[in-house]
Amino acid sequence: MHPLSEARRIDEFVAYWSRETPEACACVLDDERISYSELQARIDRLAKALIAHGVARGDRVATLATPSPAFLVCFLATVSIGAIWVGLNPRYRVEELKYVLDDSEPKVLLTRTRIGDRSFRGEIEALIRDVPSLQCVVAIDEGEEIADVVSLSTFEKPGDAVANSTLAVARDTAGGRDPCLIVYTSGSTGRPKGALLHHHGVARFSVHQNEIWPITPLIVLNYFPINHVGCIADISTPVLSAGGTLVFMEQFDPAGALDLMQKERVTMWGSVPSTFQMQLALPDFDSYDLSSVQVIIWSGAAAPETLVKQLMELAPLCATNYGMTETMVITALKPVTDFDALANSVGPAFPGVEIKLLQADGAEAPPGEPGEVWVRSEYNLIGYWRHPEASAQSITPDGFFKTGDLAVLRADGNYRIVGRIKEMYKSGGYNVYPREVEMALEEHPQVAAAAVVSIPDPVWQEVGVAFIEPRGELSLCDLERHCRERLANYKIPKRFVIEPNMPLLPIGKINKVALKERASEE
Repeated sequence: MHPLSEARRIDEFVAYWSRETPEACACVLDDERISYSELQARIDRLAKALIAHGVARGDRVATLATPSPAFLVCFLATVSIGAIWVGLNPRYRVEELKYVLDDSEPKVLLTRTRIGDRSFRGEIEALIRDVPSLQCVVAIDEGEEIADVVSLSTFEKPGDAVANSTLAVARDTAGGRDPCLIVYTSGSTGRPKGALLHHHGVARFSVHQNEIWPITPLIVLNYFPINHVGCIADISTPVLSAGGTLVFMEQFDPAGALDLMQKERVTMWGSVPSTFQMQLALPDFDSYDLSSVQVIIWSGAAAPETLVKQLMELAPLCATNYGMTETMVITALKPVTDFDALANSVGPAFPGVEIKLLQADGAEAPPGEPGEVWVRSEYNLIGYWRHPEASAQSITPDGFFKTGDLAVLRADGNYRIVGRIKEMYKSGGYNVYPREVEMALEEHPQVAAAAVVSIPDPVWQEVGVAFIEPRGELSLCDLERHCRERLANYKIPKRFVIEPNMPLLPIGKINKVALKERASEE
């Protein structure tokens, strides 16, 4: 049994390894290397300061930062005392920051004042002025002096008077099913909602993920935004539960990421398909030494077959999984060399996850037929923060979360995602699943990626528009002929758009909302 399989709090991972391997490297940023013992000391110091400033169980603490040791300390110190942490993306503009803070009402904001060339003075001053819940704003860097913002050292000084026993009591009463984290969804269908996650779910998932993907030593590059579940639960906490090393990168760039992987001897290469494609497209990709990589893992979106073939040539084993913010994980494929499973499925149900595929009439989908994915597990969210109506719409009385995703159960027990209910459209009375069309398009050797959206049509009700990221010279006539050989007539997009630079969400997935707006405008 994993020594941390019964951990009640996420921060227990660091506490355990600070005792067992105190000098092991927990995280890296540029030239800064932090051991587990030093990381634990920083977490304790900030946790005591939060207590000294009146932060108690259930209070919220927000952090505006890059993926970095500073973010990690803020997150773990907050959750260790039973408070609820909220991550803020530095790409947010002031109105987006205000929305999240007005909704979550944090007592404390721990913030960078400058990131690269961008000063956050204006945003911070606006938040101090307009967010009533904020009792203290703390600069966690030495970028700029701003009125009413205290330095981290000043904020932490009162914590010196907090006894170790007081800290221990706060921690002993926290954990389990207590909420620890609010992750705001992308808001593609409206204003973002905060998914409320809990210690037990994040901790148990982290341990089980390492059992399915056992890698020693576990060294992973993390460049995902801190407000995304991918940064927290997919990378940071699993690495910490294994006593591994987090290699932080504040701003992703394809070549820089490969440089870091080579330098730090990264053993698990995990990302989303779009970033893999950016890196593989580099003219000097073959010059990087990635021999330390034991497993390549992708999630967040289906990978085109051509990409899967390329990745399988780069590592001994590959794997993929499927999940979402609200569920963290739904399925996972163990590291394999099975091309069909990797290219055409997302694996079987993750341990402890129940899956139902339901049709519109509530009946279970027959084998081979698509149905909406309903999920029940110990990892599911508690609910949406302060949105009881949304929670009731998405979570059934018996605990199943309605994902809105459409999937098919294959004969081998693996699931294949075919699209989203809201993406599915009717053309001439027939159901069209965009992912099926995208997969057909991505079989073309000159197509790097495809995204299909629908627009209204006076004759056919709705028709598809395909945005194509080319790999080389591409004839639209040839592309249409390619589709006719693989798809029924009603599934063939009525328009093809060559798009060398697909709009991306912060996590790296293709932004279909932006593409749908473009298709409608054009």
